[in-house]
Amino acid sequence: MSNKFDIAIMGGGPAGYVAAERAGAKGLSVVIFDKRALGGVCLNEGCIPTKTLLNSAKVLEYAHEAEKYGVKVEGVGFDFKKIMARKDKVVRKLVSGVGAKMKHANAEVVMAEAVIKEKRGDVITITAEGKDYQAARLLICTGSEAAVPPIPGLDKEVVLTNREILQLKEVPESLVVIGGGVIGSEFADFFNAMGTKVTVIEMLPEILTGVDEEIAAFVRKEFTKRGIEYHLNAKVTELKGKEVIFEKDGKTQSVTGEQVLLSVGRRPNVQGIGLENIGVEFSPKGIKIDQYCRTNIPNVYAAGDITGFSLLAHTASREGEVAVNHMLGRKDVMRYNAIPGVVYTHPEVAGVGLTESAAKAQGIEVETRKLPMAYAGRFIAENEGKDGFCKVIVGKKYKEILGVHLVGGACSEMIWGACALIEAQLRVQDVEEIIFPHPTVSEIIKETIFQF
Repeated sequence: MSNKFDIAIMGGGPAGYVAAERAGAKGLSVVIFDKRALGGVCLNEGCIPTKTLLNSAKVLEYAHEAEKYGVKVEGVGFDFKKIMARKDKVVRKLVSGVGAKMKHANAEVVMAEAVIKEKRGDVITITAEGKDYQAARLLICTGSEAAVPPIPGLDKEVVLTNREILQLKEVPESLVVIGGGVIGSEFADFFNAMGTKVTVIEMLPEILTGVDEEIAAFVRKEFTKRGIEYHLNAKVTELKGKEVIFEKDGKTQSVTGEQVLLSVGRRPNVQGIGLENIGVEFSPKGIKIDQYCRTNIPNVYAAGDITGFSLLAHTASREGEVAVNHMLGRKDVMRYNAIPGVVYTHPEVAGVGLTESAAKAQGIEVETRKLPMAYAGRFIAENEGKDGFCKVIVGKKYKEILGVHLVGGACSEMIWGACALIEAQLRVQDVEEIIFPHPTVSEIIKETIFQF
C-alpha cells in the first residue's frame, strides 16, 4: 500500500474519526493514527463509559422510587461487576463501530504513536513505528489528558484520574473527589448511587464552572440531600497517602477516602508529537487555530481538545468537519456561540449560549425569564417529586435568543433545539410561531420564551 495520502490525521477521537469519515466520503485518501484506541478519550475513557455507568445508577434510583409510581419492587440491589462489564461491552461495540466507519471511508488505520517529522514544500511527513507517511494535508487532533497540578504527595499510584477510576473492581466505601466540575460531579453522582460516601473539594465558590450559577447551586443542593459532602472555596495543599489536606476559611482541614479522584481539568497533548519540527505555534494551552481550524502552517489544521478551547466531543467533531470542508474548498467556518454543554448527572443539566453572568461580563444588556419544569405536563407525569427549571436569556433590544439553560428531566435530549434557535438567530416572536409537540418536556422552552 502506498504511503502517500491526501490527508493524514493524528488522533482517532471524535475530531479525527469524523474528519476521516467526511474526507473519505469526498474521495480523499486518508491515513489516521492513534496510539491507544479508536474513539479517543470520549469513547474509551470519558463520554460513553461514564454515561453507561450513570444510566445504571439512574435505573437503580428508579427501582428504589418505584413505589411512587404505584409499582412494587422488592429486593432492589446491584451487581457492580456486571455494571462495569456492561460498560466495557458498550465501549467495545462502539469502538468496533468506529473501525467499521474507517473501513467504509477507505481510511488506513495505523495503531501507533505518530510524530510529525518534517515539511518539505507541500508534503508533510509523519513517522509511526519507524515508517514514514507522507500527506498533502495534516489534521492534528491528539486530544488531551487529565491535568495533574503540582500538589505535594500527589502520587498517581494512589490518586485516580478518569481513566483509572473506570477500572475499579469494587465499590469503594469512601471517595474524595478533588474538583467539582463536570467529570467530578458525574463520578460523584454515580458512586453516591452505589452507596459510597462521597466528599467533593472544589477551589471555586461553586461547582460546575461555566454552568448557569443558579443551576449549579440547584444540583449541589440536590446532591447534598443525597449525602454528598461539599467543601467549596477550598484549596488542596497536600496529600498524605489517601488523606487530602486543604485550606478553607483560613483553616487547615483534611478528609480521608479509600479512593481519591483527581478531576481538576484537562491539558492538551501538545508535547512529543513533533509540532516544533514544522513550526506549528502552540503553548501549554493548546494550538492556535483560525475560524477554518487552520494553524499558522499552510495545509496544517488542528481540531478538538488539542486547541485547548472547547474540550467537548461535539465541538471536536464539528471542528474536524470544518477543517475537511476548508481543505475541499467548501464555504464553512467554525462558530462557538451555540455549542451545548451537558452534565449527565441525575438531574441532568443542559445549556447553550450565554449565561447571565457571561452576558454581564461582555456588557450585553439582556432579559431573563425562568419557569419550573412543572409547567410541562409530561415532566409532572414522569418525575414524581422531582424539581427543575428552564431559564432563557434574550437580548434586551431585539429579543433575540442568546441562551437557554435547563435542569431536570432528559434535558440533554432537547437542548439541540435551543442550539438551533440560537444558531438561526431567532427572536422571541419567531419562536412563538414554532409548534412544539404536546405533551413533551421540551415544551418548557417555548413556555419560558412566551413569558417575554
